[in-house]
Amino acid sequence: MRLIAEGTHPTVRRGYIMMIVMTAAFGMAMAAQQNVITNYFEDVLKLKGPQFGYITAIREVPGFLLIFITALFYRLSIPKLTALALVLLAVGYAFLGASTSFWTVAPWVVISSMGYHTVLQTQYALGLSLTSENKSGSVLGTMSAVNFGGGLAAMIFILLAFHFHWLSYNPTFIIAGVLAFIAAVAIFRFPNLRDGQEVAQRVRREPFVVRRPYRFYYYLSLLDGCRQQIFFSFGLWVLVNHYGLDVPAISALLIVVNLLAMLSGRRIGRMIDSYGEKQILGVVNVAYVVALAGYAIVQNVYFAGLCYAIYQFISPLSSVGAATYLRKVSAADDIAPSLAMGVTLQHAAAIVVPIAAGFILNYVGYQIPFFIACVFACIAVFVTRKLDPAHQKAPQRIAEDEARAAAHEAASVAAAG
Repeated sequence: MRLIAEGTHPTVRRGYIMMIVMTAAFGMAMAAQQNVITNYFEDVLKLKGPQFGYITAIREVPGFLLIFITALFYRLSIPKLTALALVLLAVGYAFLGASTSFWTVAPWVVISSMGYHTVLQTQYALGLSLTSENKSGSVLGTMSAVNFGGGLAAMIFILLAFHFHWLSYNPTFIIAGVLAFIAAVAIFRFPNLRDGQEVAQRVRREPFVVRRPYRFYYYLSLLDGCRQQIFFSFGLWVLVNHYGLDVPAISALLIVVNLLAMLSGRRIGRMIDSYGEKQILGVVNVAYVVALAGYAIVQNVYFAGLCYAIYQFISPLSSVGAATYLRKVSAADDIAPSLAMGVTLQHAAAIVVPIAAGFILNYVGYQIPFFIACVFACIAVFVTRKLDPAHQKAPQRIAEDEARAAAHEAASVAAAG
């Protein structure tokens, strides 16, 4: 699979390479941590079911505050902001293994979460700067594939390391921190790009953006946060606590998911470019309903593993599709702060939903939270039917398009004369 097209300008090619290295190292760090964190909470810290919801809520507070964090650092370029966030992620991951209880792990969870959620939106802004609008899905799909490829390598390593007892939890967290730091170094000097072209100055970023034309992006982000955080809080917990899967078994499951996602990421990104967000996101949300309902209804470890794999496989498509939709309707200066607003909305729900779901677990089975997640996915199906980027552009974007068309026409006239 060719990641960089032939004939790409050297500066843009350098940007691609830096983005690929950062994305792969970030994916490896995330996968290494996620692969063992649930078992670490269960086996070492002895957290109970409701506490999984509470720790998730604590972890999502920085996501909720992201719009304010981004506004605070709006003068900092996106590559440097990304590098700073990855350093925070590295510190948070490296010290997770020093924890002994719910309260001693919480500070490191917050620090790593602050870094993770910042990268979550800045990586899309960097990826979108590498290409033109009509290839956005392909580039973000490629970045998703690279992320999953890095995650796959980390999971194979974790599977072997824990199976043969080469590593324990603490060294694994330190390795994840080192990988996050490598990602920070890789992205620090990312070039000035816009629409796949080198520019003299960085794209100006507004500190805070809320615009009515972007409302469908906000709706999708909020619903995605509600659904995602229920599954994120309790998906692996059910497999570990209810079905008794250990670290090697969880690693094997995640390896399968990452392998499929790595092989198909770029193709699916191209599908978004070809068929549009309305069609792809509609299908994805229907698939969420099937996976979540199956996870709750069928009491079988293999079927639960299959539903988990389906959910994780399609999960990145929601954020990729929402980001490419936003690019089609927003002004260039609004992309980064609007992505930050989307992450904030996702995690406004994420603070409340895991706590509520954790409280529910005290009185009913784990199935109820998954049915609630199905409801959010159903609502998202109806929202996606409203998407029409060609007729939902912000006035600022329309003005940009008109100015670009006028400049192109003037250049054509000058060339003809």
